[in-house]
Amino acid sequence: MGRKFICPKCGNEDIRKIGYLNGEPYCRACIRFTGPLANIEPSKTISFINNKRGEYSLSYQLSNDQFRISNMILNCYLSGVEALIYAVCGAGKTEIVYETISYVLRNGGKVGFAIPRRDVVIEIYQRLKEVFKHDKLTSVYGGHTEHLDGDLICLTTHQLFRFQKYFDLLIVDEIDAFPYSGDEVLEAFVKTSYTKGLVMMSATPSKKVKSYFSKEGRTILYLNTRFHEHPLPVPIVVKKSIGVRELYIIKKLKSFINENKPVFIFVPTISIGENLNLIISKVVPNGRLVHSKCKDREEIISNFKSGRYKYLITTAVLERGVTVKNLQVIIFMADHEIYDEHALVQISGRVGRKKDAPEGEVIFIVRHESQAIRKCIREIKAANSHL
Repeated sequence: MGRKFICPKCGNEDIRKIGYLNGEPYCRACIRFTGPLANIEPSKTISFINNKRGEYSLSYQLSNDQFRISNMILNCYLSGVEALIYAVCGAGKTEIVYETISYVLRNGGKVGFAIPRRDVVIEIYQRLKEVFKHDKLTSVYGGHTEHLDGDLICLTTHQLFRFQKYFDLLIVDEIDAFPYSGDEVLEAFVKTSYTKGLVMMSATPSKKVKSYFSKEGRTILYLNTRFHEHPLPVPIVVKKSIGVRELYIIKKLKSFINENKPVFIFVPTISIGENLNLIISKVVPNGRLVHSKCKDREEIISNFKSGRYKYLITTAVLERGVTVKNLQVIIFMADHEIYDEHALVQISGRVGRKKDAPEGEVIFIVRHESQAIRKCIREIKAANSHL
């Protein structure tokens, strides 16, 4: 009997997911991640050696809670403890890992910052470039894999297969998000891509994740307040019948626009979004529909941020990663089965993220109040009770 095959990239050993080509085994579980550049491997060479390596600066002070958690993350790294940052939406998760990133870079290490979604990788990369100005930063995602070397690498979780035992510190944000959540291959890529430190972050971690970090050698660090220490917006549930709900949105949308407040209107599917857009755009101008199949999505979002568009009708593609001052949120058909409590919490968390605009409205438009809606509201109120 031949030696049992274990995939070196994802750890798969299920014989049902192992194929053979010219008598040699290959893994069918992770073959979907291979491509023309799949065999290019990043260098472990330290890009910059200077006395400013790892230096960073913030234009604001961390809150007391942020500062406390920041120190705890560094202590976890130094002691070899893997950490889950369980933080409310808008808590400032990115900022609290800066000190640990700085320590690793100052000591000649490599840092990975992995996120499931490409759009968020691009945004985080731009933010980190402004903070860590003396280090080589690289972004890696589908269609952008020509350059893999860097001291601080922002990448999608899909691209982690290229970085076998590469990172001294790996940070994985939004671990509850599609397509990472529940994907065993992507979870395996995480486990094989770092050598010492692992920090995972989420506002809505699953029971499985919380159980994993409750074991010896791991810990959960809770951050229950936003960085500006204002409460999370509690959603307002508005029950309306078909036809009346669209009129309600138009009236509310006009009110927000008159107050110069930008608006996201979330819809459960593209087709529902297209139908709603046909109705609203005839009455309220200066808006657009955004979804995963929009080729000009980045341009639309940029124009929205600049004020050219006053509102966006959007699918879950804008559920994460976009921060807009004074943003108001309406969820159309919030009782739809596609919305579980985690999605509703994340969408609600788009509102009130800026220190100079910490409040706003979240409106759930429904025919019936679902269990997911009730759980979402309970979770938000529970988080606010820590203030």
